[in-house]
Amino acid sequence: MAAAAEAVGEEVEAARWAEEEEERKEGLRRRRYGLVEYRALPGYLRDNEYILRHYRCEWPLPQVLLSAFSIHNETLNVWTHLIGFFIFLVLTIYTATKVPNVVDLQSLQHLPDVLRKADLHKIQTELVACLPSLPHLSDLQKMKDELKSSWNSIEVLPSLSRWHLLELVSSCLPHRFTHSNETSLSVLQSMKEDIANLIAPQLIRPIPRWPFFAFLGGAMFCLLASSTCHLLSCHSRRLAYIMLRLDYAGIAALIATSFYPPVYYSFMCYPFFCNLYLSLITMLGVATIAFSLLPVFQNPEFRTIRACLFFGMGASGVIPVIHKLILFWHQPEALHTTGYEVLMGLFYGIGALVYATRVPERWMPGKFDIAGHSHQLFHVLVVAGAYTHYHAGLVYLKWRNLQGC
Repeated sequence: MAAAAEAVGEEVEAARWAEEEEERKEGLRRRRYGLVEYRALPGYLRDNEYILRHYRCEWPLPQVLLSAFSIHNETLNVWTHLIGFFIFLVLTIYTATKVPNVVDLQSLQHLPDVLRKADLHKIQTELVACLPSLPHLSDLQKMKDELKSSWNSIEVLPSLSRWHLLELVSSCLPHRFTHSNETSLSVLQSMKEDIANLIAPQLIRPIPRWPFFAFLGGAMFCLLASSTCHLLSCHSRRLAYIMLRLDYAGIAALIATSFYPPVYYSFMCYPFFCNLYLSLITMLGVATIAFSLLPVFQNPEFRTIRACLFFGMGASGVIPVIHKLILFWHQPEALHTTGYEVLMGLFYGIGALVYATRVPERWMPGKFDIAGHSHQLFHVLVVAGAYTHYHAGLVYLKWRNLQGC
């Protein structure tokens, strides 16, 4: 009896062991190919304890790539920045192909009608007569010679800006037409800026656009790196480590390159301050990227420190903005660009605050697992801030194209 009972016990134990092994294998299959809860995650994937379900965990790479088109708690994190990347790719192509040709085109739409009312030969004669009174006479002498021969054969001159042309047309020609009838003077006044904008593109080289394209490149790098990080980090510990480093580097690159257009175009006529501010923000960006490479920087307890570091890096831009306002307080473009920059700062600042405090999921854990949690809101605010800064860059380009130094 004892032997029979022992045999039965062994069979029961073997059956229980086989059942447990099957459950373990099933759990492993689910862990690799299905969505799991927060408590089933390994330590390196645990970041937000208020998001409870719908995690991918150590999936094979093909499954990870295909998961971009399935529903889980990273789906919107992937697509909010991937769509942002394509938006900025289109903006970059548009800027490279269209912006140099569309600056102030609206002011030229009525130019043919204005010219039909004016005595173009007389305007040309008076413009040539004004040239000896202008600065940079040695450079302008070539323009004078060309104007005498043909209005349309003006060659490129390196040191003349639209601002000089506006001074020429607005200060010289009206004075010379003082004794003309009021109709001619009125027509001349109405076409001052039109003539300047018409001939200026033929007289000057466009201002450097590399700071603007540096910002666009930084934005695209940040958005693509972030999207890739959220898609691939669930594959393995090693890949998660690499992707997070890339993500932090992208954030630092976006913040640093966002400084380039406002600093360069605000202080392009003040080389010392231009080089000083550009050097400082570049060094701060490199230091932030270097610090983000430290393994300890990835730990969840450093979440607030990460947010504060990036926020502080962005807040350092207050200094050149104030300096710009002091130098150009009388220029409407300075106020216009500052308004865009304040709005951009608000988007970034609120995004950093939401990211650090984990709002709203901390108020209702598990309710925002798929949509609406803090990281998704942070992504949307980053794209909004970068898009706002793009419009500020367009104002800077138009300002410097029209005024020069």
